[in-house]
Amino acid sequence: MTTRIPIADLSPAALLPAAADAFPASAASGLPPDEALPALFDVPLPDIRELDALTSRTPPERAGATNAYYFLEEAPAVFPSGIKVPVTRPEPGWEAFSAGQAIPGQPFDVHAVRNDFPVLAETVNGRPLVWLDNAATTQKPQAVIDRLSHFYAHENSNIHRAAHELAARATDAYEAARETVRRFVGARSANEIVFVRGTTEGINLVAQSWGRQTLRPGDEILITWLEHHANIVPWQQLAAQTGAVLKVVPVNDRGEVLLDEYARLLGPKIRLVAFTQVSNALGTVTPAAEMTRLAHACGAKVLIDGAQSVSHLRTDVLALGCDWFVFSGHKVFGPTGIGALYGKEELLNATAPWQGGGNMIQDVTFERTLYQNAPARFEAGTGNIADAVGLGAALEYVERIGIDNIARHEHDLLLYGTRLLSEIPGLKIIGQAAEKAGVLSFVLEGRDTAEIGSALNKAGIAVRAGHHCAQPILRRFGLEATVRPSLALYNTHADLDALAAAVGKIARTGKAG
Repeated sequence: MTTRIPIADLSPAALLPAAADAFPASAASGLPPDEALPALFDVPLPDIRELDALTSRTPPERAGATNAYYFLEEAPAVFPSGIKVPVTRPEPGWEAFSAGQAIPGQPFDVHAVRNDFPVLAETVNGRPLVWLDNAATTQKPQAVIDRLSHFYAHENSNIHRAAHELAARATDAYEAARETVRRFVGARSANEIVFVRGTTEGINLVAQSWGRQTLRPGDEILITWLEHHANIVPWQQLAAQTGAVLKVVPVNDRGEVLLDEYARLLGPKIRLVAFTQVSNALGTVTPAAEMTRLAHACGAKVLIDGAQSVSHLRTDVLALGCDWFVFSGHKVFGPTGIGALYGKEELLNATAPWQGGGNMIQDVTFERTLYQNAPARFEAGTGNIADAVGLGAALEYVERIGIDNIARHEHDLLLYGTRLLSEIPGLKIIGQAAEKAGVLSFVLEGRDTAEIGSALNKAGIAVRAGHHCAQPILRRFGLEATVRPSLALYNTHADLDALAAAVGKIARTGKAG
């Protein structure tokens, strides 16, 4: 059982007993070693050469195929490792990996995980790279890099309608990735998954399709003080276009949503509630399921921004109950320029498309156009096919490790890093929510945030320094910028030791090196 300590209670007296319980072998030092972390589910990915051999073979007879895209339908290939990897679109319910069963005798080794990420072997300014800028973007495992390379080497084509082999491969890879996203977020149907460029485009899609179709003057949109600009600006624009009113839920001094105020603001005029599940600036985890339940009770629709939650917390859109959920691939070890919008199928099909063009129509004349149902109705034009396939590979990588195991590892790092930074004179951590994901925003008395970021870079430590595209919440704390180290599954206690040592030296001398 994992011992969880509220972030607000981080005194050594609170921390050390929990460390002793969780890591008895290291209780004397109070510092849990990486190798003592909980076991992960470690199933080897197939070698890319196996994929090459598979998709370069002569295709078998296609007679009798029942695939929705008329392409060859064959059973998933079984590699020597025992893993099944689909060549064509998997049947409903097929799963590439079982994230529910641990492999006995294979404990989590963060250093082995780090070996999956080639960029972590880089040096910066003569120092080993310490990547603590994960809230901005995560690094990519070799499995994702190899999957992209394989796509371009063996499958590259436009999708869905061409009557040739590479179109079949590309279509099957693209739709298999959609199924992986469906499984990862817990949606009922792959028809509820729309590929977009990322969280920002997904939010704008909802605003400019459902929002413009639905909202009228005097209707209200409710967001929180925690939001990224991408979950503020589209609603401001929509309010200006429709005459709707934008309202904001306040937060307390710890960076937590004030649920009493939230409930008070809900009412019959609220048509939409949009909020982040995890704050990118503070790391606050919002009570998303409860906020959704309260919003639905007054008849409002709910959109959840999952950009910062998908790599840290289990995503289950049915348990959350939301109407839409959006996230970006590059925040969860996938490529940039790709993400997904989940929407309830009946809601998507009742919503007018945002963009028009190829791929999203049933029939076009000069007098009228008939649109396809979701997801195609929201995927006008040629999509980011290769990166959608890469996103699928990234999510399978996370499934293979196990999101709950990642959450435990990062929570331990968050406690450890919070304690180390709190001991530095003049340093103040911004955001002390009881429920928090891997963000350690701070300011240092007498030091400019940009100056700190630059000094840390000279020591090979990558953090973000600035407003993090979340100016309102920082101004709630009287700030224009913070330094923001942020965590991922490949970070270690040694990374945080290096950070604390460098920041401590900056506090004393103004230099990290």
